[in-house]
Amino acid sequence: MPTKLHVLRVFTATDGAHGNPLGVFVDGGAIPAGDRQGVAADLGFSETVFVDDADGGRIRIFTPAAELAFAGHPTVGTSWLLDHAGRRVDRLHCPAGEVPTWADDGGLRWIRARPEWVHPITIVELDSAEDVDALSGPPEGELSYYAWAWEDEAAGTLRSRYFVPELGIGEDEATGAAAVVMGSRLARPITIRQGRGSILHARPGPEGSVEVGGRCVLDEVRHYG
Repeated sequence: MPTKLHVLRVFTATDGAHGNPLGVFVDGGAIPAGDRQGVAADLGFSETVFVDDADGGRIRIFTPAAELAFAGHPTVGTSWLLDHAGRRVDRLHCPAGEVPTWADDGGLRWIRARPEWVHPITIVELDSAEDVDALSGPPEGELSYYAWAWEDEAAGTLRSRYFVPELGIGEDEATGAAAVVMGSRLARPITIRQGRGSILHARPGPEGSVEVGGRCVLDEVRHYG
């Protein structure tokens, strides 16, 4: 039986442009667990979320090729969507653990996560933002490759791109999980310009955690199935 699919973009620029597309089934229980990987592959978003309990914030996250225990843009986007729909939650529960979430007065949606939850990523600092822009893909043999460079180190702004063929994603437009790792490594508030122009914010949180925030836009609601 058809169920509603919400399609949004997460980590948009301030004008609502760019952002990473995300599919969310708020009534995720309508799709059997054994069918979810196939649905995620069919949709082709970098991640698709199945909400098993909207009131309790229990979710599962799938790329086109695999399930993830945690991911950043799905948790930011799903918490924003539930709040937008009047089903406010202050934490999500994914297989990796509990993810606190909140909105600030500046229009950003935030989550708090731990860097050890993030799937393996090869992170390489390049000499300049222009070098990051010039990439045509990951080096041969690299299946999860995140390249970055400072745009303005004093201001904490950097440029990044992420190629992740091992998860069925050519280039990811905006990667909250990588922002968690970068926030932990750099140990300071940072602003990341990723992909075509998506904007992510990250900063150290309590007890080794990292807080990641961004803007979201709902593009459409349609029936699937």
